[in-house]
Amino acid sequence: MSVVVIGGNDRMASRYKEICRSYNCKAKVFTQMPSDLENMIGKPDLMVVFTNTCSHKMVTSVNHRSAKFNIPVARIHNASAAALRSVLEQYCC
Repeated sequence: MSVVVIGGNDRMASRYKEICRSYNCKAKVFTQMPSDLENMIGKPDLMVVFTNTCSHKMVTSVNHRSAKFNIPVARIHNASAAALRSVLEQYCC
């Protein structure tokens, strides 16, 4: 399963990947807005958006991509490791 994490803390990016790996998921993490975010997202099985720490423009790109390819989006206010684990338990198990 592939997961894209949008937002979150810069210092937690490697931790987010590690958590996803423990649930047998490949992860891409975007804590900052790259110039071509929508194409860099690709076609994952799940997108996780930490709404507290990402820009409106990033959320708009995620919404457009999810509508185009029918990708589920989990929106979480808190950008903690426990919040990511709770989402992955729902979708990956």
